[in-house]
Amino acid sequence: MKIALPSKGGEVDGHFGHCEAFTVYTLDDNKNITDEEVLTPPPGCGCKSNIVPTLVDKGVTLLLAGNMGQGAVNLLKKQNIEVIRGCEGELKSVVADWAAGKITDTEIICEDHGSCDNH
Repeated sequence: MKIALPSKGGEVDGHFGHCEAFTVYTLDDNKNITDEEVLTPPPGCGCKSNIVPTLVDKGVTLLLAGNMGQGAVNLLKKQNIEVIRGCEGELKSVVADWAAGKITDTEIICEDHGSCDNH
């Protein structure tokens, strides 16, 4: 399984659309991290919706994020990438907390930015 996290400085970035990178972890059947890859999002859309095809190509099925707009959530879900919002802290700790069942989606949508529904 592959999990992506919007990241900055080794921590979950508070907003998907402003992150400097996406860290992708590969987990084994026991939910242990076996690989890590850092992706720099392509320039362009400030909502980072243009990273979605890359995440799909990498086999990502889950995104653990701080917060994001509804348009980005919709785009990810259309590509069968589950979204869990409300995450914060050091990347590997967030993944471990998710693996331990300690993280659930806050379902809070950032409304400070425009929608990406048209991308």
